[in-house]
Amino acid sequence: MRRFLPALLALAVPAAAQTMSIEEFEPKSTLRVPEHKVTRAKYPFIDVHNHQREVGTAKLQQLIADMDSLNMRILVNSPVGGGHGKWVVNAHGAMSAHAPARFAVMTNIDYTNLDAPDFPARAAAQVEADIKAGAIGLKVWKHLGMMLTDAKGRVPVDDPRFDGVWEVCAKHRIPVLIHTGDPWGLFQPMDKSNERWLELKLRANRNQSEQTKFTWEQLIEEQHRLFAKHPKTIFINAHFGWLTDDLGRLGELLDRLPNVYVETGAITSALGRQPRAARRFFEKYRDRILFGKDAYNVSEYHVYFRLFETDDEYFDPIRKYHGIWKMYGLDLPDDVLKHVYYRNALKLFPSLDRTGFPP
Repeated sequence: MRRFLPALLALAVPAAAQTMSIEEFEPKSTLRVPEHKVTRAKYPFIDVHNHQREVGTAKLQQLIADMDSLNMRILVNSPVGGGHGKWVVNAHGAMSAHAPARFAVMTNIDYTNLDAPDFPARAAAQVEADIKAGAIGLKVWKHLGMMLTDAKGRVPVDDPRFDGVWEVCAKHRIPVLIHTGDPWGLFQPMDKSNERWLELKLRANRNQSEQTKFTWEQLIEEQHRLFAKHPKTIFINAHFGWLTDDLGRLGELLDRLPNVYVETGAITSALGRQPRAARRFFEKYRDRILFGKDAYNVSEYHVYFRLFETDDEYFDPIRKYHGIWKMYGLDLPDDVLKHVYYRNALKLFPSLDRTGFPP
């Protein structure tokens, strides 16, 4: 009988289940706990990390309708790649003409002819011109440090050729929203111990361990050296600096460098699996955290609201491949919510319209 048991068990399991891949595995929880689907933020908020390349009338009208439904008071637009010069002039003009109190723009660095002797002065001058044209901040994408190269190879995050850019931002009190690297797991081998295995399986182009000759630690060290080298420049470290899995280290960075802030884009799944530690972090550093979403998607904002405002248990993350786990609400106090949603942004971007925000 024993020798027939494996065959009998196999017959008892549907063939589809035997061949199903991990990508298809989407178990439905049997847990029955209170749910609060929050579709509108408790307080008006400012999104400091958003990407809107199109700024025509129809697009802006749709954005305002979306923003009103979410209780988003102001959207700060920071395009990825090429959003400088003429783009800043046109975007600022279009947004100001349509709804000046609801929109603001950031600029990007122009990396053209990086090896030219005049590049440092030219790049700084372009940022300064864009500030005068209406840009309220500078957005630096992960291109710097990961993809940008010159005649000698990879350009590090703290390359001295950009010192003039950071000094211009300090001079005008213009914050630098900087995205460096990717999550740590994407730089590790794709093996059974990697929490990002599913993401690497589904998004092979994100496998940094296979396609780069530098490490995550190198990038983060370069970024932190940059912050320390320019203490008069305000840096908003995008995505919590990819230190959501080590909030103690992130706290040490904020304690050491008062010119550094963080924003919340694309890290809900990392925060939601450690609700008690994350809540303590938000409470302690309430005046250093800004709300940011990154990729624009109306329904995904609802997950942010649920995470920040409720004590819900065991709910789905925005994307399951960011980590195969559920999330738990932080149930942040009102004072913390106000700081994250709008107070810190109004402090760092004083030109923003304050109409409609509570004290």
